[in-house]
Amino acid sequence: MLTILVVVFVVAYAAIALEHPLRVNKSASALIGAGLLWTIYAMSGTDSHLVGEHLGESLTGTAQIVFFLMGAMTIVEVVDAHNGFEVITSRIKTTRLSTLMWMVGFVSFFLSSILDNLTTTIVMVSLMKKLLDKRDDRLFFAGIIVIAANAGGAWTPIGDVTTTMLWIGGQITALEIMKGLFIPSLINLIVPLAVTGFLLGAKPVISPQRLEEDEVFVTTAFERNLMFFLGLAILVLVPVFKTVTHLPPFLGILFGLGILWLVGDLVHREEEDVRKQRLTLARALTRIDMSSIVFFIGILLSVAVLAHTHILASIAEWLDKAVGRQDVIVMIIGLVSAVVDNVPLVAASMGMYSLQQNPPDSFLWEFMAYCAGTGGSILIIGSAAGVAAMGLEKIDFIWYMRKISALALLGYLAGALFYIVENRLFH
Repeated sequence: MLTILVVVFVVAYAAIALEHPLRVNKSASALIGAGLLWTIYAMSGTDSHLVGEHLGESLTGTAQIVFFLMGAMTIVEVVDAHNGFEVITSRIKTTRLSTLMWMVGFVSFFLSSILDNLTTTIVMVSLMKKLLDKRDDRLFFAGIIVIAANAGGAWTPIGDVTTTMLWIGGQITALEIMKGLFIPSLINLIVPLAVTGFLLGAKPVISPQRLEEDEVFVTTAFERNLMFFLGLAILVLVPVFKTVTHLPPFLGILFGLGILWLVGDLVHREEEDVRKQRLTLARALTRIDMSSIVFFIGILLSVAVLAHTHILASIAEWLDKAVGRQDVIVMIIGLVSAVVDNVPLVAASMGMYSLQQNPPDSFLWEFMAYCAGTGGSILIIGSAAGVAAMGLEKIDFIWYMRKISALALLGYLAGALFYIVENRLFH
């Protein structure tokens, strides 16, 4: 059974990667893969109650991420409908792509450490649509945003789901992970930015032209500022909500969405129906990319089967025996996380190594947070940020491999090397 599961997953993964040559939507491939994997698992003779429990468990985890993604995307759409991003775009005066790239990279890096890499990617990729007219430029920026968001999320306990898992599990503490991973994560971003900045040279920024139909819906400064800062505040306060209440982030984002909806309805209650309809949250819900959300469901449910059948745990144990060296094993886990979701990989690793042998804030756990958090940038479907960018800008898997993967790998290796050397010198 295990061999069949691996083969089905590899075939589904290949179909996702070859979406454009095959002319089959990646969402269809992901859903068929998930359906086949769970069917094979259910028909393999495993206790049906156990399979049902595993499916319910996986569905709960998947739903939490999907609800969060829907909430964040809707908030961004509401801000966009009110031209809220002009609060930022009106202040960006640079005419060179390379300068803009550095600015966007650093904003994404620090924003991701406060919010999380998924929300940051949604916000920044949406913002690029307001700043850049040429699609090729936007795609390149989306790739850099994915690298920056994943690097920024790795060094704080609330910035990336795998770092949060290690934090909640007691493997790391907030202050130590921030001290230990800030510079490696920054190097992970600076190396790709330096290479990209050199390649772009003095290439100019070409801004999009405002369409005539948009002129009919000019918003006031009050509306733009209100929706932008309220939307941003909701996104920023979601980690605070999680920390204070210990409730999952999706509930915080849905709670915030309700507040934004209420404020929007109150602000526009006296306006004419045509204008009001364009600015309501109900319309924003119709504009979010459901195809990418469905793809997200398929890929998460597919990976869940590999976790429940202990295939991922077996791979981790095999690595432990075959390689032996912790630093190399963790770097390999980081590279594998570009192919397979990093959440089950880190979960398997947490089960493999005990806190008695590897106490909190030891080399293994901090390096795991770095590698699992940033390794996913190497492929477009290796992280939640990449999947979100893929859906928002319709990024081709092969295009990302050709244009962005080498930059992400270079940054990943540079940051990892710095952390290993720094740890051996000072610890």
